[in-house]
Amino acid sequence: MKDFSQLREFRGRKPKGRPVFSKRLQKVSVTVHKEMGKFITYVDGDRLDAYNSQKEAEKAGMEFVKQFKS
Repeated sequence: MKDFSQLREFRGRKPKGRPVFSKRLQKVSVTVHKEMGKFITYVDGDRLDAYNSQKEAEKAGMEFVKQFKS
């Protein structure tokens, strides 16, 4: 039986665009990619949201991990 992570990988849900930021915090990866003029934040491979600036995207990803991983 397939689990959720295998199904997600099967769909090919990978970040597009150019990676501009990558960091691991509490064993969870936070990456920011630039796609079509927006900065998209991915937390552990899942899309979080789109932001207008890189700094705002980084801050949102780090805050998300801090609040929901604790």
